[in-house]
Amino acid sequence: MLADFHVHSEFSDDSTYPVIDVCRDAIKRNLEEICFTDHVDYGVKPDSDHPELAHLIDGIPSINVDYDRYFPTVEAMRERFADDLTVRCGLELGVQTHTIDRYERLLDRWGNHLDFAILSIHQVGDKEFWDGSFQEGRTQDEYNEAYYQELLAVVERFHGYSILGHLDLIKRYDPAGIYPFEKTRDITAAILERIIADGKGIEVNTSSFRYGLPDLQPCTEILELYRDLGGTIVTIGSDSHEPDHLGSYIAYVQRRLSALGFKAFCTFEGKAPHFHEL
Repeated sequence: MLADFHVHSEFSDDSTYPVIDVCRDAIKRNLEEICFTDHVDYGVKPDSDHPELAHLIDGIPSINVDYDRYFPTVEAMRERFADDLTVRCGLELGVQTHTIDRYERLLDRWGNHLDFAILSIHQVGDKEFWDGSFQEGRTQDEYNEAYYQELLAVVERFHGYSILGHLDLIKRYDPAGIYPFEKTRDITAAILERIIADGKGIEVNTSSFRYGLPDLQPCTEILELYRDLGGTIVTIGSDSHEPDHLGSYIAYVQRRLSALGFKAFCTFEGKAPHFHEL
């Protein structure tokens, strides 16, 4: 079974990929199941009803998902393509410790529409990784330590998610190169122990290939640690924002997970994991 559980569309501020085209392309690529996971990043982006508060990126307001349009659109795709493709509805939540209460209100309002939610740390203190503002003025030790400390603090306080996305995301945007796993092993173990205890999982994000990383994301050492700690809930997602990304390396990652000793990968329906043999 091929399933892509990290898919972005026109409802994410960093994508223009029409939802209907995502579904058509998924069928073309022999995917059996996809989950839309468009972006919500409180702290750095307003909701769609306040575009005047948004930062402009290339002249386009950077805003969160338009919930009133998003959920009915995904539901319509679920019905339209039901014979050929299973369509799930999710969100990617870019949580920070100071925005947790906003995500809790979001889930109170819209949570019944969700099959799945990715917890991602995209910013710390409202400073982005992708543009280097978070790393600026810090040593490699300092910004890596701050990233993992924030991640641990969030998973200790926030529970409204299904899996932890691209756990070592900071590697994508590290100007000093790959930070040694040994330096973050202990805090990574604490993060993994917490999510396992809470019944949550992790994601293997196949965008590592297009970002030119030398390993999977999270890296092999993290996956082995998760396995050794008893973790079993693993999803696979392309983090696609355009057609060339969709479904990429899904089958390859399934083989890698099997070689690492994992027995299954997961999809989600109604926030419950479903295990599929590797």
